[in-house]
Amino acid sequence: MTYIKRGTPAFTKMNVSLFAGGFSTFAILWGTQPLLAEISEEFHISPATSSLSLSSTTIALAISMLVAGSLSEVFGRKKVMTISLIVSSILAVLIAFTPSFHLLLGGRILQGVSLAGLPAVAMAYLGEEVDPKSLGMAMGLYISGNSVGGMAGRIISGILTDFFNWHVALMGVGIISLLSSFVFWRLLPSSQNFNAQAFKPKKLTGALVSHLKEPALLYLFAIGFLLMGSFVALYNYIGFQLLKPPYSLSQTVVGFIFIVYMVGTFSSTWMGMMADKYGKRIVLQLSLGLMLAGVCITLNTHLSLKIIGIAIFTFGFFAGHSIASGWVGKTATHDKAQASSLYLFFYYTGSSIGGTVSGLFYHDFGWSGVVSMIIVLSAGSILGSLQLGKVIKKRERAAYQH
Repeated sequence: MTYIKRGTPAFTKMNVSLFAGGFSTFAILWGTQPLLAEISEEFHISPATSSLSLSSTTIALAISMLVAGSLSEVFGRKKVMTISLIVSSILAVLIAFTPSFHLLLGGRILQGVSLAGLPAVAMAYLGEEVDPKSLGMAMGLYISGNSVGGMAGRIISGILTDFFNWHVALMGVGIISLLSSFVFWRLLPSSQNFNAQAFKPKKLTGALVSHLKEPALLYLFAIGFLLMGSFVALYNYIGFQLLKPPYSLSQTVVGFIFIVYMVGTFSSTWMGMMADKYGKRIVLQLSLGLMLAGVCITLNTHLSLKIIGIAIFTFGFFAGHSIASGWVGKTATHDKAQASSLYLFFYYTGSSIGGTVSGLFYHDFGWSGVVSMIIVLSAGSILGSLQLGKVIKKRERAAYQH
């Protein structure tokens, strides 16, 4: 088999293209997050209801990814990812003109379906095409593209909303995403180690059920669910908190709070390399501990300390997600695309549930309510990682004995 190795031109092209694809996907996905307060005000709805413009997209994305991975087995990895990016970018431009919240929700659900292609397939593509010794870095760079896209989408949305309105903001994100999709299509190397298969729904169902019987994968799925539930809970409602007194920040300044995503760009790559060197289990547990420490710091009312807490939390989140998602491909013994799709299904289901339920906590208890919920979820992810470590050790011991 021919693998793409670190230091080669193909490795550079692959990373640039997947960075652009991740950028486009997550700029679109998270583009409405800093606009929740504006959407709430324009359509006269509660913060929790406005969060459905994000949660509806992520749940549609989660469900669609279970099928998108299998479609890529039939039509090819690159083709499915390219179509996904182009269609979702066009929808992003069209959604900008929606006149009602119900139409906005409908458009965002369609967007969730179309967005599924890249995240469902990218990890399987990397697992097939990249030399195992270079996979940690490649996965980290892909995740960093996700973080930059999420950050840029939020910042661009915030600035354009201040100068114009949220409709123009969403259109701007859509146009930039179209350009990123073109870069992805032009640069991504075609698959060398991929063999097309017929679409067999029975085989797909059997593969999914088989993965759900594997304890190590179940713990990774649970960690993904809790990671993303925590992350979206924090970022959905920090904007509401900072727009209110005593902070009374503008939409542009709140948008720039998301610049802390840059620490995620660094941590996903650097901690991925550390995991290659020192072991996934130790680095994953460290990452989850940083998330817990960071969210506790945000309880401080001083703005600078609150932002430092968000940065530490974000550093831990992207590192944890990079390691856990890469670990899925190595833990699954068959149908790796389906295993990756399942991980992301739980991951984005966590986003939908955590993002909306935390709105109820925010409504009843304010920011401390959101933080309390995140502490519980973070503690759960740490316990899951400890159990995962035990399962992996037991598995390695059994393999050694044989």
